[in-house]
Order: sequence, then structure tokens, then C-alpha cells
Amino acid sequence: MSDAAVVKNRPLQIVLSIAVAALLIAIFAWSFNFMRNEDAPKFLIAVVALVVGVGGIWALYLTVDNLISQLPIRARDLLRPYVFITPAFLILFVYIIYPTIRTIWISFFDYTRGGTPTNFGLQNYVAAFQDPALLIAIRNNILWIVFVPLFAVSLGLIIAVLVDRIKWEKFAKSLIFLPMAISFVGASVIWRFVYYFATYGNQIGLLNAIVVGLGGDPVGWLRMEPWNNFFLIVIMIWLQTGFAMVILSSAVKGVPASLLEAARIDGAGEFRIFFQVIIPYVSGTILTVTTTIVILVLKIFDVVFVMTSGRFNTDVVANMMYNQMFTRGQYGRGAALAVLIFIAVTPVMIRNIRNMNEA
Repeated sequence: MSDAAVVKNRPLQIVLSIAVAALLIAIFAWSFNFMRNEDAPKFLIAVVALVVGVGGIWALYLTVDNLISQLPIRARDLLRPYVFITPAFLILFVYIIYPTIRTIWISFFDYTRGGTPTNFGLQNYVAAFQDPALLIAIRNNILWIVFVPLFAVSLGLIIAVLVDRIKWEKFAKSLIFLPMAISFVGASVIWRFVYYFATYGNQIGLLNAIVVGLGGDPVGWLRMEPWNNFFLIVIMIWLQTGFAMVILSSAVKGVPASLLEAARIDGAGEFRIFFQVIIPYVSGTILTVTTTIVILVLKIFDVVFVMTSGRFNTDVVANMMYNQMFTRGQYGRGAALAVLIFIAVTPVMIRNIRNMNEA
């Protein structure tokens, strides 16, 4: 097609692209409302989500890209990058930035379910810190922050070094990494069967079955204060050790063989090489993995909610936030607790980002 024909058809192409884009947006709006319909068949909801979510987005990208292609070269080069980053930014704004701002705003009001925000001030934060339950939750969060990264990273590093020397390295790593494929809720359900205590009848919990089989009395593991917190912490260690092992294994493999050989020639034993050569060399990776797990632990909710719902003094701040907001309908107090979690997580996230940029 000649340049003259292209220029002649350009207005038509622009109009068609705008019309198709408008049609696709209308389809997105319809599909969103359709998927929210409780009476709609689940199968059709899944089909609409798949077709519109994948095909619709793909068609929208092509349509907008075609629209940009009709513009002059300078405008085309300027606008085309924004075509691809705008959807991601909109999703980021709608699902992260706006909810964050909205939560901070709500935290300064007395806001209950079915009511309207009133009495702007710090009363929600004051009430939160005057609640003795918050002190228990903060204590428990500190226990999680200390013990989960400590044991998960330590075990992950030790396993990464040891399995690197065995024949079945890939198989062993797969078994240790396998819990990472399980959701927190799924892992909690599994461990409920481990800790389960039956008040009557047979003990189907693994630990109590062993105890009874050895002639002992069954134990209510999740009611043993304060040890029940450590029993819950074990679940997260079990889940995160595989993650730490995989990341640290890559770092350990990056330790130069010449450096290890030089240490052995100098008479250093394996323990000394581990503590004075390997650990200093991979210290940056250790710090990154540790901060990543700390961020995860600061937001811990699923394990506590499924295992105990915060009873028996096992509550954490995130579970308190959920109970305040969705069980009691105290949106203002729940938002204040969410802001406290956000404040606690932010410095660790900043540190983690800096570590990754320096790596």
C-alpha cells in the first residue's frame, strides 16, 4: 500500500481502533458485573474470566497499539511505552495505592459497619495501644520475627551446603522445597492433624497417637501456653526452609572453588571454612533472604487464623486486624492495626530493595 493510501485510511483506522477499544471496555465492564453475580453458573464465570481476562486484554493491547501506530512518528515513540505500562500502573493504583491511602484515612475515624465515618482523630490508635490483647499480639509477632527467620535461614544454609555434596542433590532439594508448593492454609490444615487433640475417642492427631501409643496421656498442644506459639512457628519454619535453601544454594555454588581450595591448603577444617569463608561470602544473600522472610512473618495471618483463631494467647496483629474489621465491624480500629503493620513492614522492605539493588 502506498504512503498516500496509508495517510488516506488513517482517520478510518483511528475511528475503528477507538470504537473497538470502547467495545472492549464495555465488555470488561459487563464481564466484571457478570462474575459478581451470585446466581451465575460457576462454569460460565470461569469461562468468561478466562476468555475476557486473557483474550480481551490481548485484543485491547493490539487495538491500542494499532491506534498509536496511526500517529506521527514522534508521538508514536513517545506514547507506545505508556501503552504497556499503563495497565500495570492502573492495577497497582486500584489494588495497592488506593486501598493503602483509603485504609490510612479510615484509621483516623470512628467507622463501624453500616455507619459513616465520624470523630476524626487518633482514638483508634489510642484504643489499640490500650488494649492488653495488642501487647500479647506484639509479643507473639516478636517471637515469630526472631525464631522463624533464625531457624529457616540457618537450616536452609546448612542444608544448601550439605546436599551440595551428595549424589541425590536434586531429589533431596525437591523434597525440602516441596512445602513451598502448599498454601499457608493448606499447610495449617495438615499440621492441625499433627497437633489434633481429641477430648474423647481415638486420637487421630499424629503427635497424640504417638504419645498414646507409648503409654502417655494425650496433650492439647495448641492450648499449652506459651509453647503453643512455638508449635505454630514450627509450621512457618517448615514452609520457609525450602525457600531459604534454594536461594542460598545458588549463592553457595557461587563461592569460588579456588577460595575453598586455598582455605583447605592453609589447614582450615570444614567448620572453619563454613563460618569464615562461605558465610562471609554469601552474607548479602543471607541478609536478603532474612529480610524477605521477616516481611512475610510481619504479615502472618493464615497459620494463626486456621490453627487457633488467635485463642490461647496465640493472637498476632494481622489476626487482630481481621477480627476487628470483619468480625466486629470496627473498620476504624481494624484500619489502625493495618497501618501499624504497614509501618512495621515498610523499613524492612526498603532495606530489602536496597540489598537487591546493591547485589
